[in-house]
Amino acid sequence: MVTMTLFDQSWSETTNDNGNQVVPIVTDNASTSRTPALKFIKEDVPVLPNETPENERFLVIEAWKHSDFLCKNYILSVLEDDLYNVYSGVETSKKLWTALKKKYKTEDSGLKKFISAKFLDYKMVDSNSVITQVQKLQVIIHDLLAEEFSLSLVINEAFQVAAMIEKLSPLWKDFKNYLKHKRKEMWLKDLIVRLRIEEDNKDTEK
Repeated sequence: MVTMTLFDQSWSETTNDNGNQVVPIVTDNASTSRTPALKFIKEDVPVLPNETPENERFLVIEAWKHSDFLCKNYILSVLEDDLYNVYSGVETSKKLWTALKKKYKTEDSGLKKFISAKFLDYKMVDSNSVITQVQKLQVIIHDLLAEEFSLSLVINEAFQVAAMIEKLSPLWKDFKNYLKHKRKEMWLKDLIVRLRIEEDNKDTEK
């Protein structure tokens, strides 16, 4: 598995905690003073003035091609074999970089849409423990936060509490209304304690 990561310091092949390769990506405003080769992910073959002597034109373009070749092959060197085979034929660093960014931005967008739909569609059912279902919902919310949804969607603790109350199953209708009309703000840990007590009471009544 190849993971895309953002940084603006230097090029280095790394691995994450799971041992997966990390493909280095720099932001558009990353500094190139320490890594001059980075400019080739943004540049095309230089266009020289018509009056440039042929020998100078040849030297400039060949120097650019050589540096671009090194830059492109550095990027390719950190890809896994299957991705290397797909992208090794790309002509320049810029085209390679553009293709990789498009691929991973598309995958990232699809993942975020999947996680958000999973959160919105999640419904609790009467046949399972409410605490178990709350824990599953907490995992989904954690995934949302991990995908930086907090930048566009407020998922603070008050939101999480309100969402969990709203997703309670029909058998919890009365208790849901009771919780929704409480004026005092409730923390997530308090909600889980209340749900656990109420579930134990329901089991006792059976």
